[in-house]
Amino acid sequence: MDSARTFDSVSIIFNPNSTGDAPRLAKDLHDDLARLLSYSPKITLQPTERAGHAVELAREAARRGNALVVSVSGDGGYNEVVNGVMQSGSSDAVCAVMAAGNANDHRRTTGTKPLPEAIAEGAVRRLDLLKITIGEGADAETNYAHSYIGFGLTPVVAIDLEKGSKGALKEMVTVVRTFAKFKPFEIRQTDGVHRRFDSLVLANIPEMAKYATLSEAEDHPSDGQFEVVVFPHMAKWKVLLTALRAASKGLGKQPSVSSYEFTTVKPMPYQLDGEVKSAPAETKVLVEAAPRALAVLG
Repeated sequence: MDSARTFDSVSIIFNPNSTGDAPRLAKDLHDDLARLLSYSPKITLQPTERAGHAVELAREAARRGNALVVSVSGDGGYNEVVNGVMQSGSSDAVCAVMAAGNANDHRRTTGTKPLPEAIAEGAVRRLDLLKITIGEGADAETNYAHSYIGFGLTPVVAIDLEKGSKGALKEMVTVVRTFAKFKPFEIRQTDGVHRRFDSLVLANIPEMAKYATLSEAEDHPSDGQFEVVVFPHMAKWKVLLTALRAASKGLGKQPSVSSYEFTTVKPMPYQLDGEVKSAPAETKVLVEAAPRALAVLG
């Protein structure tokens, strides 16, 4: 753990149109920090204006130097902030997240104390990230995930949830409908063998989607590795049983790796911490652990 940190600036990034309490929580955090901090950084509330705007705001904030960049959001909003900080090239920017989303998997599994208290104490620690590269050479696209990268059921369900309405019952109906019509996806491994999966999740934390326990608790988000959670193609009732097991007692110990590589066969969506993107057909996909790449508080 690094020594206690103070900051020249604190940027609080939030979505003013959030269906949750992000605007209120952001304002409360601003007021708490103004009261708790023994020094006087510039504390700024920065509402986003469009999708992807948090990436830009975080990148600009981190480039100012000695900055704390806070995301008041769920996992998807925090993903944008993390990617903005990583794009900045700053070596001294620190991130934090205040849970204001639906699942809040990252905050729930890595948080150690109330965020205002953690910022006041300034006890910075470092966590791994997942680095995903789509393609090769000059055209390659790189992004980071703080918690997980999912292929198959994970992004497909996320896409349909985004199209539908919010609310627990409506979300459940959407998931059931998506599951009923879902088809497996195919990848080509580095040895040339083709494999079909219902789901492939590369995870830096042991839990996702509020209820699912992917791996044992000792798997730590700063060990330089991530877990590979595979659902090979199987009958839908078997997939359902496996999902219920994940939601009840967990899936148990999963294999850990520092990199995972394959080639897409057809265009396929993938999900980074709640943010959905797409990989083209016949494209190399490389996921690597980025050891202790992110400085955090909280």
